[in-house]
Amino acid sequence: MDFMDSILIVGGGGREHALLKALLRSDRPLCLYAFPGNAGMENDGCMIVDAKINNWKDLANWAIKNEIDLTVVGPEQPLVEGIVDTFQKARLPIFGPTKKAAQIEGSKFYSKNLMKKYNIPTAAFESFTDKSAAMEYLGKVGAPIVIKASGLAAGKGAIVCNTMEEAEGALSLIFDDKAFGAAGDTVIIEEKMEGEEASVFVLSDGKNYKVLPVSQDHKPIFDGDKGPNTGGMGAYAPAPLVNEALLAQIEEEVIVPTLNAMKEEGATYRGLLYAGLMMTKEGPKVVEYNCRFGDPETQAVLPLVDCDWFEVLSACTDGTLDSVQWTIKKEACVAVVLASGGYPGKYEKGKKIVGIDKAERSKANVDVYHAGTEKVDEDTLVTSGGRVLAVSACEPTLEEAIATAYENVAMIEFEGVTFRRDIGMKGVARLKKS
Repeated sequence: MDFMDSILIVGGGGREHALLKALLRSDRPLCLYAFPGNAGMENDGCMIVDAKINNWKDLANWAIKNEIDLTVVGPEQPLVEGIVDTFQKARLPIFGPTKKAAQIEGSKFYSKNLMKKYNIPTAAFESFTDKSAAMEYLGKVGAPIVIKASGLAAGKGAIVCNTMEEAEGALSLIFDDKAFGAAGDTVIIEEKMEGEEASVFVLSDGKNYKVLPVSQDHKPIFDGDKGPNTGGMGAYAPAPLVNEALLAQIEEEVIVPTLNAMKEEGATYRGLLYAGLMMTKEGPKVVEYNCRFGDPETQAVLPLVDCDWFEVLSACTDGTLDSVQWTIKKEACVAVVLASGGYPGKYEKGKKIVGIDKAERSKANVDVYHAGTEKVDEDTLVTSGGRVLAVSACEPTLEEAIATAYENVAMIEFEGVTFRRDIGMKGVARLKKS
């Protein structure tokens, strides 16, 4: 029997399912586990960790016992809590930044001050820990303005305020109603940048880095970027918003200075650095950093990269990223999220899902990623979250990828299913213009 590499994936959303599918695309024989995982990952042959795990030390002990060769962390919460430090102490290879480095997402106060100190382009800002000082500052700068909770708020901690009334309401929501809990103890008030956003994923081993295809996320729930923000309703890559010249500028002005700054601060960055960027009239500026792969961008980016993902992620842990071979497909990939009716507000769970098999089997270039699903029995899958599934399709052109993705979205049904019908259309409009 061939020697098998064992991988543990931490997380249970669409991003983690995308990482699993990417790992499975290599020719390498793999033994895969997930904690907590999801129904889709299980369907793809991933084993779910069934031990009682109360903390990251328990999980590290489980990994030692089960001879795990590599642990890959999906979500930000475990990284900010220090899962990487715990595993490193136990001499277990793990993909992701340390607790100190994960502050780049865990604390907007930390990341904004890092950018200020090292002259990395971002929106002008001030930070506050009490409401009256924040209100006073607001009176000086006026609206439009962006108000952010400094801590982790599941991608929903930034409030764009176009009027003073909205801004005052946002401060009340954070300081008085404690809408984001302790994440809102420190608040950042920053200028509202004008432009279009793009997501840049960078793999780093602490010395070398590689940039993945640039993607564009769609945050608001409704078409035309209307309605409240969500965790992300779909993404596509590559985003024509960022051409080669602009990407070179982003590397020079943002990526390299950020990685160097982290090293200077004694928080050498290993893992995936995600820079959310606004293309402004003055050039690219950082909206925020994340310390992990984005969701749903991962579902649109990973299918475009031809490589052995076990080798790539391992190389990030041992400093050998420069020796890894990979090619980027000359294709486009579009991922459309199917959400529960009512999301991002109140929604019902337990709605029966049909058509996933049909969509998955329709074409080799189509993937269905599970995020909020639950297996009731062998034949029944129901909804169990706000974002339920993502359907991705790769095709030679962006227009073809959009068409294929939506053809397959149409095959999946559950009561109240909600999705945007314009994912990738900004890219198509830009391509037509150029």
